[in-house]
Amino acid sequence: MDETVGLCRGCLRTLDEIARWSSMSEQDKMQVWRQIRLREAQIEGAAGSSGGRQPPDA
Repeated sequence: MDETVGLCRGCLRTLDEIARWSSMSEQDKMQVWRQIRLREAQIEGAAGSSGGRQPPDA
């Protein structure tokens, strides 16, 4: 976990999302996937600016 942003460095989910994943409906899982894509875009955008957070594999 990246304590600074509260996301898993590998899957970009929150602890709550990880804990609830197996009991989530397909619709809820799709919403989490949308959030992950937004988080990925934010990370990529921040990595391009000075002082931004680097992607998890950096």
